[in-house]
Amino acid sequence: MKNFTSVDDVQDLEGLLSLAKIIKAAPFSHPEKGRNKTIGLLFFNPSLRTRLSTQKAALNLGMNAIVMNLNTEGWSLEFEDGAVMDGTSAEHVKEAAQVVSQYCDIIAIRSFPTLTDKEKDEEEYVISAFLKYASVPVISLEGSTEHPLQAVADALTIEEYKKTDRPKVVLTWAPHPKALPHAVPNSFVKMMKKVNVDFVIAHPEGYSLNQKFIAGVTVTHNQDEAFANADFIYAKNWSSYDDYGKILSTDPSWTVTPEKMALTNDAKFMHCLPVRRNMIVTDAVLDSEASIVIPQANNRTFAAQAILTKILDNEQ
Repeated sequence: MKNFTSVDDVQDLEGLLSLAKIIKAAPFSHPEKGRNKTIGLLFFNPSLRTRLSTQKAALNLGMNAIVMNLNTEGWSLEFEDGAVMDGTSAEHVKEAAQVVSQYCDIIAIRSFPTLTDKEKDEEEYVISAFLKYASVPVISLEGSTEHPLQAVADALTIEEYKKTDRPKVVLTWAPHPKALPHAVPNSFVKMMKKVNVDFVIAHPEGYSLNQKFIAGVTVTHNQDEAFANADFIYAKNWSSYDDYGKILSTDPSWTVTPEKMALTNDAKFMHCLPVRRNMIVTDAVLDSEASIVIPQANNRTFAAQAILTKILDNEQ
């Protein structure tokens, strides 16, 4: 594996998940794997799980980790080729990516979408620029359209908790007071297409995801219908794609409640976190035995460590 910026970069998912399970059982078994290697974690946006889990994964492999919040600690970067830099940007990504490549053996980047410029967001202009100018492998810690590390952890979690060979998995929209990106649901959809599940997406009218991601997937606007006999409920908010970045509804009837979970086949509740309690999901569900959001978050380390292992093996 050279880079990891999309679920599409996973060529052997079964092998990757098997590796993640082995790593989870003995996470400190190969401290020599990353000895004398450095990963640079560059954040353009806030992070908790992604930052800590990826840094921990790197340390487990014996790597050094350098963390930098570029919006507050670095020069403002310019991403447009040919730009006349007479504004607020002090450095071009062309130099920045090449310089960081001299300091780090792997560059990992987190950047959110504008949610106002669909074309710019879908170009993944931040991560794409580093892919273009960096001379070392690049990992996405979440971009404008995908969050592949989260999706690997999600697949690992479902693999661990499934009770049937082909469980029913539901991705349900839920209300949120802010306009949120499409990265997590997009990558989750891509991942569910790779595994053996009965997959359904439920959302209100106007909240369809990009058709290139959901082609061939069952979609319903009836949440109760989707929940029927489900084995996993993955709740997530996202803003409108067609009316790009807009909040069209905060309908509380889409909040995941014990009554809705009762429609399922004793389903497990999943969420990528952070989660808005009593808006996305009620306390009664989130604090119940059905909730596996904490083990799901724990799997972020082993997903990241598996990806780092694949990249380091390619480099050595």
